[in-house]
Amino acid sequence: MARINTNISSMIAQSSLNRSYRDLDIRLERLSTGLRINRGADDPAGLITSERLRSEMASITKAVSNSERAGSVIATTEGSLSEISEMLNSIKGLVIEAANTGGVSQEELEANQLQIDSAIDAITRISNTASFAGLQLLNGTLDYLTSGVPTSALANTKILGASFGNAPNIPVNVQVLGSAQTAEITLTADYPGAVNDGTLLSSLTLEISGKDGVQVLQFVSGQSIQTVVDAVNRLKDSTGVEASLVSAGNLSSGMVFTSIEYGSGAFVSVKKIGDSGEFFDTRISDQRDTGRDVTAVVNGILATGKGLEIAVKTPALNVELLLTEAFAQDTANSKIFYITGGGAQFQLGPNVNVNQQINFGVRSVAASRLGATYLDNELQYLNSLQTGGTNSLSSGNFLAASKVIDSSIDEVAVLRGQLGAIERNTIQPNMRSLQVALENITASESKIRDADFAVETSKMTRAQILVQAGTAVLATANSTAQSVLQLLG
Repeated sequence: MARINTNISSMIAQSSLNRSYRDLDIRLERLSTGLRINRGADDPAGLITSERLRSEMASITKAVSNSERAGSVIATTEGSLSEISEMLNSIKGLVIEAANTGGVSQEELEANQLQIDSAIDAITRISNTASFAGLQLLNGTLDYLTSGVPTSALANTKILGASFGNAPNIPVNVQVLGSAQTAEITLTADYPGAVNDGTLLSSLTLEISGKDGVQVLQFVSGQSIQTVVDAVNRLKDSTGVEASLVSAGNLSSGMVFTSIEYGSGAFVSVKKIGDSGEFFDTRISDQRDTGRDVTAVVNGILATGKGLEIAVKTPALNVELLLTEAFAQDTANSKIFYITGGGAQFQLGPNVNVNQQINFGVRSVAASRLGATYLDNELQYLNSLQTGGTNSLSSGNFLAASKVIDSSIDEVAVLRGQLGAIERNTIQPNMRSLQVALENITASESKIRDADFAVETSKMTRAQILVQAGTAVLATANSTAQSVLQLLG
C-alpha cells in the first residue's frame, strides 16, 4: 500500500507504545510505594478486602493497647492492696498480743492501740490516694452504684461485676427458696419431775460441741434448768453453741441448744457422759444437728449459699449478698434493688460489644467500709477497732475485734485474688490472642496489598524493553511513508 494520509503501522506502534508506557508507569509506582494496590483501579476487590483488614488491624492494635492499660491499672491497684494487707496482718498481731491481758500492762495496751489507730488511718489514706493517671482506684470510684437496697433484708451487698449493655440499670431480684437454719437440739419437757419443777433429776455431765470447740459441763442433781442454760451460754464463745428455755421464763418447758452461726458449717453436738442422767438421753431430740445454708435465686438464677450469704456469678452479673436473719427465713417475699451505674469497664476486643468487654467493681477499702462483719445483729467495720470504737482494745472485745480483722484480711485477699485472676486468666490470654491475630491479619493484608519486588522488577524490565522497542518501531513506521517519493522519480 502506498498511501500517505493514513499510516496504520504508526498508529499500531503508538498504541503499543502507550500501553508499554502505562505498564512501565505502574511498575515504577509500585516499586516506589511498595504497594501493589495504590488506587481502586489496581484491584477493586483486593482494595475492599485490604481496607477491611486494615480496619481490623487498627482495632486489634488498640485492643492490645487497652489490654496493656487494663493490666497496668490492675497491677497498680493490687500493689496498693498489698500494702493494706501488710498493715492488716500487723493489726491482727497487735490484737492477739493485747488479748494476752495477763502479761500485757496498761501502757503496752495503750501503745498497741496507738499503732492500730495509725495503721487504720494509713489504710484509709491509701484508699483515698491510690490512683492511676488521675483515676482513683480504691476510694469507691470504681464501685457500682445501687439504688433502693432494702437494708432490712440485705445487710451487705457486693457488686463484683455487672454488664449493662444498652440498659440504663440492672434490676437485682432476690427470692429465698429455702430458709437458712442454725443447728438445733431440743431437750423435751415431757419427762417426769423436771417438767413440774424445772430441775435436773440426777447429776449430769454434758459434752457440748460446736464449730468453735468442745466443753464439758458438770451439774448436780436438783440444779435448775436455768443453771444449765447459763453455764452453756457462758462458754458460747468457745463452743459456738448457745442455750435457751423452750418457753422463756418457763423452767419446765425444756431446753434448746442452738449454734450461734447459720449454715452447713455450723453444728451442735450434745452428749451425756457417764452413767448418771439417763433421763437426758431419753428426752433429747437428737445428739447432733447441722445447720443449713440459705437457698435463693437471684434474677431467676440459683445462687450459691453459705450460711446467710449468697453469691451469683454470671457474665452479666457477679454479686455477693449478706442476708439479714429475718429475710433469710422469709420464703414468701422477694426483694429487689437496682444497679444504676459505676464499675470499671475495659474494652479488650476489637469490636464494641459486651462479649469483648470486662466489667468489675472495686469497693472502697477505707476503714469505715472494710471488714463488714455481722455481730450482734449489726455490721461492724475495721474502724470499730480505733480508739473509742466498739472493738477497741480498751473495750476488751478481743473476739469481736479478731473477727472483724479476719474479715478485713479475707476481703482484701479475695479482692487481690479476683484482680489477679482477671489479669492472669482474662487480660494476658486476651493480649496473646490479639497479638497472634494481628500477626496473621497483617500477613494476609500484606499478601493482598504489598508489592512483590521480584515480580515488579521483572515486569519493569520487560516494560522498559517494550518501550525502547516500541519507540524504535514507531520511528520506522513514521519513516516508511517517505519511500513513496521514489515513485515520483
